[in-house]
Amino acid sequence: MLAITQISFGQTASVKLSGSIFGAPTDTLFVSQMYDNNRIKDFDTIVMDKEGKFNAELTLPREDYYLLRLENSNVHIVCRNQSDIKIYGDGKRLNEFCNILNSDESASMNTFIKEIERFQLKNDSAIAAVKKDPSQSESINQYMQKEYYSFQNKLKVFIGSNSNSAALVIALSAINLEQDPKTYASIIQQLQKSFPGSLTVQRYKENFEKIMAEKEKNKPLGIGKTAPDFEELMVDRKTMLKLSDLRGKVVLIDFWASWCGPCRRENPNVVKTYNQYKDRGFTIMSVSLDKDLAKWKAAIEADQLTWPNHVSDLGGWQSKVSRLYQVGSVPFTVLIDAEGKIIQTNLRGSALESELEKIFK
Repeated sequence: MLAITQISFGQTASVKLSGSIFGAPTDTLFVSQMYDNNRIKDFDTIVMDKEGKFNAELTLPREDYYLLRLENSNVHIVCRNQSDIKIYGDGKRLNEFCNILNSDESASMNTFIKEIERFQLKNDSAIAAVKKDPSQSESINQYMQKEYYSFQNKLKVFIGSNSNSAALVIALSAINLEQDPKTYASIIQQLQKSFPGSLTVQRYKENFEKIMAEKEKNKPLGIGKTAPDFEELMVDRKTMLKLSDLRGKVVLIDFWASWCGPCRRENPNVVKTYNQYKDRGFTIMSVSLDKDLAKWKAAIEADQLTWPNHVSDLGGWQSKVSRLYQVGSVPFTVLIDAEGKIIQTNLRGSALESELEKIFK
């Protein structure tokens, strides 16, 4: 789970590891890291005495996450400079029975690793059971759904109780990045603060940023993409207006409707922003999801939406432009630059003001 892509020997870390592991199948412990393709790199060895006791002073490449390996068993440890970590365990079942002192981060991490492994074992067993007897799939799925929610609750408790701790790195392997990128990003930020010297944290950060940049690039409304052009009827129901007609200006495409309460409450902020920047190369193109022409016109007048660029096909949620822009709720905005490229989506209020302030500073 804790994989890195390269080893750096810039800043070393002096670490003491001591304790005892009784009943071990061998007298040798390895201090290692796992990197690309689950390959192991060993940095040092520790030889235990006949009673399983050991006491070693090591110089490791840098502060980071390491494994204390005993054959097929691993203890995950957070090694900071001047760490003095004591480990006591059962050599025959080290993954299950291990007590770590002087490193709360390491202890917390190993405790939650056991939760991950227990859930994964149940999940693997469920998959095997369904393959063996498909008729049991419904009951097994119901059981695993309960187990999944139970595990998610434990994950939330672990994240909450280990705020700004290096132990949080293990939570990253249990979070679905596609479903919960905000939590994933929050943990990355906390790890950068709590363990800035860790190469593992740096690699997680770089990989996360790469994935998110790729996702953003593939979005229909991805930042930097050219906003889809469209042409629609204006309020007079005679004149057609194209988005590309406004090239040369920074444009806020504002999807709204007269019947939309949040839109109407947001309109004073939109008006304020328009008046503040309209003479500096900023304008608004309002796309209404109304069906009633009279109500649409009345809302424009009542809310003092004085810019001229109001369009709608009066198709409501079936509006061609809203479908083109995959609008799922209103208000929804797309801010584009003078060349028609997307700057950001769904900016409102102070967030919109802040972005325009950067553009027109």
